[in-house]
Amino acid sequence: MNRAIKFYTMVGVFALGAAVVPSAGMAAVITASVGGIPSGAGVYLNFDALSATGGAAGHGVTVAFSGTGAGTATLPNVSGQYAAPFISSGNGAPFGNSQADGPDETQYLTTGIGEVIFQLGEYNQYFGLLWGSVDSYNTLSFYDGSNLLFNFSGLDVNSLANGDQGASGTFYVNINSSVAFDKVIASSTGWAFEFDNVALSRNPTDLPQSTVPEPGTLALLCLGLLGGIAVRRRRTQ
Repeated sequence: MNRAIKFYTMVGVFALGAAVVPSAGMAAVITASVGGIPSGAGVYLNFDALSATGGAAGHGVTVAFSGTGAGTATLPNVSGQYAAPFISSGNGAPFGNSQADGPDETQYLTTGIGEVIFQLGEYNQYFGLLWGSVDSYNTLSFYDGSNLLFNFSGLDVNSLANGDQGASGTFYVNINSSVAFDKVIASSTGWAFEFDNVALSRNPTDLPQSTVPEPGTLALLCLGLLGGIAVRRRRTQ
């Protein structure tokens, strides 16, 4: 089952003299599929060795927990609190999990009624995760520092989002953004948001994309500057 879920877009304006130039804007797209895999990732994270109190997860990424029940979890499931995501179509393999399809036998993360906070260490424009038993009250939020850029809920992954703990209730979710983010928070207002196998794609400039003009924007800006120079020359002649 494949779903193209949601598309965010924001467009602003930029002024210099008499020129008004559209900004690069902002867009974020989420797709999800049962048995899916990361799309265009360069960094693959599992949480098999992560401490119960959080800390370094590799590749400069750190994990922190906040709230009731947030932390690491493993099989067996605890009724009413958390359930392991499902591995489907061998999609644990890129993360070093070669188990047969079924409930995730490795350590994974759960928000409980709280948050799992990722400090990414670098700017990224792609984030993927194995999202289990998706609920409507699960939320994934993306930040540039303390500035919230956008978020998605469980309803954006699965229109039912009813906490299905079976194989069909776990999705590999891919999120691509035109603006870079350096922090991601998984949160839930009810038990729980369970996930594993996070993938990232680094922004090689290590700068927020919103600060880097796109070629079309840059060309329009140059035209505006040239026009302003020509007007000043005519006035001085």
